[in-house]
Amino acid sequence: MARFFGTDGVRGIANSQLTPEMVMRLGRVAGHLAVKEGHGKVLVGRDTRLSGEMLAAALMAGITSSGADAYDLGILPTPAIAYMCRILEADLGAVISASHNPFDDNGVKFFDKDGFKLSDEQEDKIAAFIVDNKGNPIPDILPRPTGAEIGRLLKIEDAKDIYSDYVIKTATFSLAGYKIVLDCANGAAYEIAPKILESLGAELILINADPSGKNINHSCGSTHPEQLKEAVMRSGAHLGIAHDGDADRVIFVDEKGELVDGDHQMAIVALDLLEKEELPNNGIVVTVYSNLGLRDVIHKHGGIVHVTDNGDRYVLQEMRKNNLILGGEQSGHIIYLQYNSTGDGLISAIRLLEVLVRKSRPLSELSAQMPTFPQLLVNVRVKDKIKILESDVVRQAIRKATEELGKDGRLFVRPSGTESLVRVMGEAKDSVLVRKIVNEVAAAIASVDQGD
Repeated sequence: MARFFGTDGVRGIANSQLTPEMVMRLGRVAGHLAVKEGHGKVLVGRDTRLSGEMLAAALMAGITSSGADAYDLGILPTPAIAYMCRILEADLGAVISASHNPFDDNGVKFFDKDGFKLSDEQEDKIAAFIVDNKGNPIPDILPRPTGAEIGRLLKIEDAKDIYSDYVIKTATFSLAGYKIVLDCANGAAYEIAPKILESLGAELILINADPSGKNINHSCGSTHPEQLKEAVMRSGAHLGIAHDGDADRVIFVDEKGELVDGDHQMAIVALDLLEKEELPNNGIVVTVYSNLGLRDVIHKHGGIVHVTDNGDRYVLQEMRKNNLILGGEQSGHIIYLQYNSTGDGLISAIRLLEVLVRKSRPLSELSAQMPTFPQLLVNVRVKDKIKILESDVVRQAIRKATEELGKDGRLFVRPSGTESLVRVMGEAKDSVLVRKIVNEVAAAIASVDQGD
């Protein structure tokens, strides 16, 4: 049976798959657990999607109807809500966002009192109040307090200032003299990110910082860096920075217009920490999708690379297990555990900029420290991703491709945890071979899907 929660909360098309009724049920369970197991305090934040207000209202109605107090943080980056859980001593934090997905999608995910995403077991505990073990809806039997026992709705007006002031305080350098293009993806960081960089003295060229509710992530942000590259080259900026819709990711563009992804960012910061002997246990955590060049350069400088399955929760789990402070994904979702409990695009930007300023070297030079093995990722949109992966045709294509790659390459074919996609990623020293095998497997997937 598919879990009620996906890899990053409950997601779907707003008002269709993710209805206000469903979100209210989530709020009722969250509020019930907050009252039963804590102090009855739940934080709620959202990104700039059109459906965010509707779903936030439903979630907070559910929370207060269970007797808990709902604290409305307004539009705020996902990592800010994780941080605020600790600062405001909340029982739970809820984020209404679908991160880098299109605007008509939305989602709900939760953080615990320490700002960590809920475990599978904790999410399943919430789901058990809403669906049975076959995924069928069940009646709402939770208590409905009345009178003075009904929860309150309180608005935290200065949440943005609290979080941005914290991020600024983690920076011990000046960006005076640096021209930076900043792409806010028309998302949750559209006010906070510019404030942080300008307070450090940067000359900003701001793009995609005018959210309409419909333009979040649309041909912009960390998943679509074309505008950023063009703006950096046109303006002669020192670099460009792009966040995604909820600002838990960051991607850079160097002064030559070249992309600096999460792998390169981790390499830059990890090598600097190794050089200063400030990387705990000399280790970082990466995912199976991280470029082999990252592992090579860290190993050559005496570091240790722990590899985990794709997904930030698995990265975090491995970091905590091995007492590490740095881990992340190629997408730019990077966790600096001494600063925040989840991937934080704004903190990640500050950490890389600190190295850049102190070393007084262009970003292209710092990025070049890590060799890049040819890697190709193709996303194939399908109707039923699980059925596709059980197809004999697809399995045969994967076997053939794996044999062709041999020991000098690797192939991953996995379903997306948040979208109706199957991801095909190949990597080897031979770029022609990588392109061939990835396209062949993607074509096999598409043919099976079309013939369904």
